Amino acid sequence: MQEAYKAIADPTRRRILKYLRGGERTAGELAEHTGAKPNALSHHLMVLKLADLVRVERRGQFQVYSLNTTVFQDLMAEIMDWLGGMDEEKDEILSGEEPSDELEPEARAEHD
Repeated sequence: MQEAYKAIADPTRRRILKYLRGGERTAGELAEHTGAKPNALSHHLMVLKLADLVRVERRGQFQVYSLNTTVFQDLMAEIMDWLGGMDEEKDEILSGEEPSDELEPEARAEHD
């Protein structure tokens, strides 16, 4: 999942992912939409493929890209879960409680 976080850190890659939510796109369509030069687009698409966020399929002379919805959904669920944890910490602070330093069992396992 670490590769996915690195991949979405870049605004151009986020634009690519958002555009792919509308369906499959060729590399040419992605270049036109993002305004990225061919070398830069190729780099961004490679990062997204290595993070398993996009799939590519060759159709004749075209490469067609699509979202890997399974990984994308897992990533979004993890982010939403993380943001939910932030709400709990904010609520503790607002209520005057000390935020707990205890990690959730999943997070504790990752740190150990």
